[in-house]
Amino acid sequence: MAQKTLPLAVALIAALALAGCDRGGDADTHAGLPTAPAGDAMDDPSAPPPMADPAAGAPAEGTGQPSPGGQPAPGTITWEGFGPAEFGADQEAVRMAWGRDLGDARPSEPGGCYYLMPQPAGTDGVGFMIEQDRFVRIDVRDPQVEAPGGGRVGMPTAEIERLYPGMIETSPHKYEEGAHTLRIPAPEGRPGALVFETAPDGDVQQWRVGLPPQVDYVERCG
Repeated sequence: MAQKTLPLAVALIAALALAGCDRGGDADTHAGLPTAPAGDAMDDPSAPPPMADPAAGAPAEGTGQPSPGGQPAPGTITWEGFGPAEFGADQEAVRMAWGRDLGDARPSEPGGCYYLMPQPAGTDGVGFMIEQDRFVRIDVRDPQVEAPGGGRVGMPTAEIERLYPGMIETSPHKYEEGAHTLRIPAPEGRPGALVFETAPDGDVQQWRVGLPPQVDYVERCG
């Protein structure tokens, strides 16, 4: 009788021990652990970090698109135009190069002169002149924006002369006593010109680059 009871007791103890292991394993494995999404970087410690949002970064080189501060990207205003929009292109090319709102201005008559201006309205740092349905000129009043060759608003005449040696045609300003216009033809015989307007104290107030005759309009579209 004792010999039959002993194996039965051993079997019962083993079964209870196995059941206890199963319950303990479930508790250790699942209790309180968050479920990681599929493909999470935690699955593979060697995986690279997520890519930054490209919309938050600097504009792509050569696109002409403005920086977060609203200025044209460095180097995008050239003797030939603005980024991929060359002088002579249509207004849609300028809008695409800028990549943001340039307003809805239209000429008062077919082929007339008007400006595409960065929005919101009232900002006057940069303007794109359109005449005869073609992009012909860029006007700049923002001291952070660099002209082809390095000139900027706020620079003294002596610094402009240093940057463009032997290239400047100087004449009295048409309207402002004591002020001057410094005209620099595009290098290498290319069409176009860069024009700085100085205040009577000799510092640059504004500049423009584009094609003649429009680049020489003192009154802009007036």
